[in-house]
Amino acid sequence: MSRFAISRSGTLNAGAISWLLAQTFWVGGLWLLHFLLLPAIAKLGLAPLLVEEIAGVVRPLLVGLAGVCAVLQMLVLIRAERFASLWCDMRGQLLLTVLVMAASYFAVRHFGFGGGLWLMFSYLVMAFCGLLLVLQPVPGNSKR
Repeated sequence: MSRFAISRSGTLNAGAISWLLAQTFWVGGLWLLHFLLLPAIAKLGLAPLLVEEIAGVVRPLLVGLAGVCAVLQMLVLIRAERFASLWCDMRGQLLLTVLVMAASYFAVRHFGFGGGLWLMFSYLVMAFCGLLLVLQPVPGNSKR
């Protein structure tokens, strides 16, 4: 047996790989946009209204991506563990929270309740749920 990390025999299955890939896309995208890209654009000296317009276009796309990736992760979790893991497992609860927040984001945006604060709140709740989800073990590979 080789002593190098790349030659380990413990390989990830397709579900674990898709879990990690989906998680990287949506969690990384939410955090990258809000905490890195938009402040960098604002620091460049662009007009605040332009920065807000960019955020208004890109945020719903990322929220939609987060919803689709959360559904994919739910399917992986159900397949790897069991259906009851959506309610009993912290990963399932976090994914359900993300889906509820994404649905509320689009509902408030579509029906125009004037909830700019709610849009930001639901976006940040999704980002922090994603951060907590990153700290959880990958389904199927967890050693409990």
